[in-house]
Amino acid sequence: MNTTRRDRTKRKWLKVLLIVVLAAQAQAAATPVRGTLLVFAAASLTDAFGEVGHTLERQNPGLRITFNFAASSLLRTQILQGARVDVFASADERNMQQVQEAGRLWTRPVIFARNEPVVVVPVSNPAGIASMRDLARPGLKLVVAAPEVPIGAYTRQILANLSRDPSFGADFAERVLRNVASQEPNVRASLARVALGEADATFVYRSDIMSEYGARVRVIEIPRWANVIAAYPIAVVRQAPNPVGARSFIAFVLSDEGQRILMRWGFAPARE
Repeated sequence: MNTTRRDRTKRKWLKVLLIVVLAAQAQAAATPVRGTLLVFAAASLTDAFGEVGHTLERQNPGLRITFNFAASSLLRTQILQGARVDVFASADERNMQQVQEAGRLWTRPVIFARNEPVVVVPVSNPAGIASMRDLARPGLKLVVAAPEVPIGAYTRQILANLSRDPSFGADFAERVLRNVASQEPNVRASLARVALGEADATFVYRSDIMSEYGARVRVIEIPRWANVIAAYPIAVVRQAPNPVGARSFIAFVLSDEGQRILMRWGFAPARE
């Protein structure tokens, strides 16, 4: 009897403790986030994170979010040079890893989205590019991102993959790169050059065709066996001026609502 009574009392107090914990969590979640928040994010996140920021600001009237959209490699350099930033969202794991290895992250990176490279040409397609093989045709004017930029690294990896197929030829990547007229600082700069008719083709992410330039370009699909999947990590930066706001921002990005926003802008969900 005594043992049974003690078990019942123990269960009762465990239930009470659970209710208290859940109530505390609910109260914390309902507490508005305030202050300013600076987010360093890959250029390909411009539209999606713009909507995320507006949504969070509506939900938290005392919060103001500022974004710095640029190539992940440039953002990584700025953070390593001491930039005071709250959140870093990269278009690849390599740049995030370098920031982490330098001891500049407060939280462990977590993958929040995925993306897939595609080739785009102007909607009028004056060069008559119909497939990946056409990119090696002499006389084309291509633009690509610099090799340290994530889409630039993915571009060269895809070309190397295609070069392993005898039907493309071992020198396929070399022949394509001979057509490169300029190396752009980020993926949106490459997209703009093609959308404005200043280049015949470039590599971008599938999400980029959802941007304002999407109606001005046509997509050339990359063979799935040669393509890569870009994983996007996010983390709170060490000595973030607003660590509470930073964690709330990441929590929202990972939430169902945040994931729906990303998918609306052409990203694949973090959880495959």
